[in-house]
Amino acid sequence: MNKPTQRRLAAIVSADVVGYSRLMGVDEVGTLAALRTHRAELIDAKIAEHGGRIVKTMGDGLLLEFPSVVDATTSAIEIQEGMAIRNANVTHDNRIIFRIGINLGDIIIDGDDILGDGVNVAARIEPLAEPGGVAISGRVHDDVRDRLDAVFVDIGKQTLKNISRPLSVWRWSPGVSQTIDAPINRQAPSLVLDKPSIAVLPFTNMSGDPEQEYFSDGLAEDIITELSRFRSLFVIARNSSFVFKNQSVNIRKVGQELGVAYVVEGSVRKVGNRVRITAQLVEAETGNHLWAERYDRELDDIFAVQDEITQRIVGALQPEIGEAELKRARLRSPDTLDAWALYHQGIHNLYQYSKAANDEARQQFRQAVEQDDQFAGAYTMLAYASFMAVFDALSDYRVDQLAESFEMAQKAVRLDDRDAMAHAILGRVLSMRHHHDQAIAECDKAIELNPNLSQAQFGRGLALVLAGRPDEAIANLENAARLSPRDPNFYAFLLVSAWVDILRGRFDDALERARQAVAQPNSGVWGYATLTIALAHLDRLEEARDALDALIEVKPDIALSFIEETLPFQRDADRHIFETGLRLAGLTM
Repeated sequence: MNKPTQRRLAAIVSADVVGYSRLMGVDEVGTLAALRTHRAELIDAKIAEHGGRIVKTMGDGLLLEFPSVVDATTSAIEIQEGMAIRNANVTHDNRIIFRIGINLGDIIIDGDDILGDGVNVAARIEPLAEPGGVAISGRVHDDVRDRLDAVFVDIGKQTLKNISRPLSVWRWSPGVSQTIDAPINRQAPSLVLDKPSIAVLPFTNMSGDPEQEYFSDGLAEDIITELSRFRSLFVIARNSSFVFKNQSVNIRKVGQELGVAYVVEGSVRKVGNRVRITAQLVEAETGNHLWAERYDRELDDIFAVQDEITQRIVGALQPEIGEAELKRARLRSPDTLDAWALYHQGIHNLYQYSKAANDEARQQFRQAVEQDDQFAGAYTMLAYASFMAVFDALSDYRVDQLAESFEMAQKAVRLDDRDAMAHAILGRVLSMRHHHDQAIAECDKAIELNPNLSQAQFGRGLALVLAGRPDEAIANLENAARLSPRDPNFYAFLLVSAWVDILRGRFDDALERARQAVAQPNSGVWGYATLTIALAHLDRLEEARDALDALIEVKPDIALSFIEETLPFQRDADRHIFETGLRLAGLTM
């Protein structure tokens, strides 16, 4: 007589390591050792604490059973929070990060194993979790929503492989602090979001080699991760944009379904040891291509190539989106401008590098914070505009402007301590106030939050130069130039690099950089000042006097005191090199 099938209702948890094959390929022994340590010190204890049972392990994953969905979900969240802490000091490439899926369903008991649709659904939901996050079925959410102090986002009905009907799925991600119980609005909400919204579609693998899927998917995932560091962007999570994988997509439809204004798409083609990657930024509403680029690389180190391409794409996308947002703002009549439109118009005026434009930019940023006194980005840019008014000699009220810059930068950081740009600008202001160590620390914080922010890299380079550590500044200045090759501040990247050369006695190199900077738009006072100093130290005094004449034309009241006031060198010897160059050229005041 056959033994009757045993069934019971249970909460099933499926956990999987993100990028397990890559981790094993890089360091098989180290990965296995780290997994054992995480289990021994965190994971197994949390499972037991909440009454769970490890059904089986599958190399890169776990299957768990809990009698309660509340206990299962609590355990999963605590594991993910614990893993985030444990990964904090681990390099990105070596971090072990889990995705976790949870379902409530009927299971079949087979010895120590469990089977059935309840298990299958949990396994299918797990890939929909963000790395480091948890995905739960709608049935689980119904049971935990009023019992846990955790925020879940409804990502809508999902069609799961080998599951007959679409299921509602909710997601928890670390760091989400406000309640979001409403489904995503799929009726083009991007027009009313308070920041530009963007989705990165999975890149198409055109290699004809299924083994290259990990490279194309990984590239898109990395771009999503890096774009998410920009607090001025709303970036759709990977698992929402990847539902379009292997589909022929209509960009306008993607924009409507995901509720975004911009879409990134691209392709990867590998032939032998070479890879060609294309990427383009598309305005979803119109279908217009705003930017496109192609990259050809040797695949000597596939992960290094992936990192490089990611940085270049991200570095190009952020300013392109800013320009597109400015064009939208210009279409608005003055009496309908909201804080966001004022903010973008202010940025446009700021980069005109004139006294009148700077005055207008500061007024627009002030209007933006009057409309929204919690708009950290507007305070950041008001601080930056006031700083630039002092640094580029665009203000007759230097003391007042520097004080306003410091106050606004501090306020921006208080409002949003995770805004990399706010920390970068605060670092710039602290340098000007002779607080060199604090300035470097703020720039370090900015780079930690967003290593792809060129302003943070540049700010740290400048802070190191002023602190008397020019050799250390080189890497940051090179990073800034690489990350934002079309930056309106590119002349400044060149000039501060020239200052490094001056302080190292490499005046020929300084002259070359200074000439490149002067050829850039808006180099202004510092372009001609640096050119004058480099020429004078090379004993090319006639050319130095010509450069000084050009400097005086830009700033008729230029005096040696301007160097001391605007470049607060920690070392007197550094300031002396700059002042000596100007004296040799004939500046006597």
